[in-house]
Amino acid sequence: MTSAEPRFIAVDPARLQGARVRLRPWQPDDLAPFAAMSADGQTMAYFLSTMDRAESELMAQRCQALINAQGWGFWAVELAGAGADGPFVGLCGLNRPAWPLPFAPCVEIGWRLARPWWGKGLAAEAAALALDVGFAELGLDEIVAFTAVDNRRSRALMERLGMARDEAEDFDHPAVPDGHPLKRHVLYRLPRRDWTRTQP
Repeated sequence: MTSAEPRFIAVDPARLQGARVRLRPWQPDDLAPFAAMSADGQTMAYFLSTMDRAESELMAQRCQALINAQGWGFWAVELAGAGADGPFVGLCGLNRPAWPLPFAPCVEIGWRLARPWWGKGLAAEAAALALDVGFAELGLDEIVAFTAVDNRRSRALMERLGMARDEAEDFDHPAVPDGHPLKRHVLYRLPRRDWTRTQP
């Protein structure tokens, strides 16, 4: 399967479980912490704006609707506890961007964690789970990631995941207004063959 040919798949729950985090469907209890996260200026620094409660709830509903429809998407991320559900820490997963991007069609990996959970390696663990789903279960040939040029934190994680940037593929994001400081984006790619070499 190529990134242009997504299909429904019932993802093996074992692939969504890491040592410290779990990717899972969205739950009603996620809405309040997700709204708080989405209203935080630092967390949303590389988005066009923060989101109010209604906007964040709509996004969560859309994320879950896609998971229901295709079996995968942007999952909620929680700390993996011993039996009981752990706290909600953010979102991570895979998505087919709807924008007319110069490298579309594609499947992207994305993540967003609440600020108290930064710097603990949780985003990297969650992203590794999502990559495993994309390559091992969806059979993708490639997964991409992109962000604003100045988003050094996300770019560093992309590189730790084995993704590579070609400066010639930097682009202006069509959803960002002309002249906006976030207009220019970088693109990172991870082909299946490169991911496979890193797997035990």
